[in-house]
Amino acid sequence: MNHFDKIITGKQFDEERALYHLQNGQVSKCTFAGPADGESVLKESRNIEVDECSFSLRYPLWHVKKFSLKDSTMDALTRAAIWYAEDGEITGTRLHGIKAVRECRNILLNGCDIDSQEFGWKSTGITIKNSVLNSEYLLFDSRDVNLSDVTMTGKYSFQYMENLVIENCTLDTKDAFWHSTNVTVKNSLVKGEYLGWFSDGLTLIDCKISGTQPFCYCKNLKLINCTMEGTDLSFEYSDVEADIAGNVMSVKNPKSGRIILDSVDEVIMEDAAMECRGEVILRTDCKRAQTK
Repeated sequence: MNHFDKIITGKQFDEERALYHLQNGQVSKCTFAGPADGESVLKESRNIEVDECSFSLRYPLWHVKKFSLKDSTMDALTRAAIWYAEDGEITGTRLHGIKAVRECRNILLNGCDIDSQEFGWKSTGITIKNSVLNSEYLLFDSRDVNLSDVTMTGKYSFQYMENLVIENCTLDTKDAFWHSTNVTVKNSLVKGEYLGWFSDGLTLIDCKISGTQPFCYCKNLKLINCTMEGTDLSFEYSDVEADIAGNVMSVKNPKSGRIILDSVDEVIMEDAAMECRGEVILRTDCKRAQTK
């Protein structure tokens, strides 16, 4: 059981730095809004618990360390809500500010409703579980990130990331994983356009993948027991090892490696701007070779 030096309950605050540098404190059922429109209400706080609070002011949790935020709401007025924060746990909370998390370390989000166009930029050690997430530029240039049981929509997701693991998620996106390094996606639905371009070490396992022109200019790309729908002009100029169940619409100029699949509508090996030696192999041909 936590023992707090200061407990604040049922108050309203709207002034600048209302609870600045609060230490070892609990803030419960409070509202941060009002005509003074003050910024940075809990800036530089340490070891705090914020529970069932409502925020409508800018920059509420900057430079906060060892914190929990539970069952609370940060509306669209909480621009740049959580920056430079460390060692935090956010549960059951609505985060609807445009730049909700940036340059943070070791943050767990569980059961959250996130609608933030620039969520999670330049952060390290972010874990997101059991959440719904809408973000146009999700987790840009972040490191050591884990997503599980997340339903997300967005456009330019997971760009310039390193060390990302995604499990049991639904991703409805566009240019996902561009320039990313060491990414593993397991048992997920991945819908997008131009997926994975310029990535290095992207691995998809037991995933359903859809969308035009995926996986071009990739290095160390692996697909294991995946399905692909509506995926034309796939794998152009990529180094790839793929085992795909079912049909692929078209494969174009894979640079190296092997793509094993059940069927393919079209293999295009022409007009290449570089040497392309990648193989496209029907699974039936593999079986024939093994029985010889």
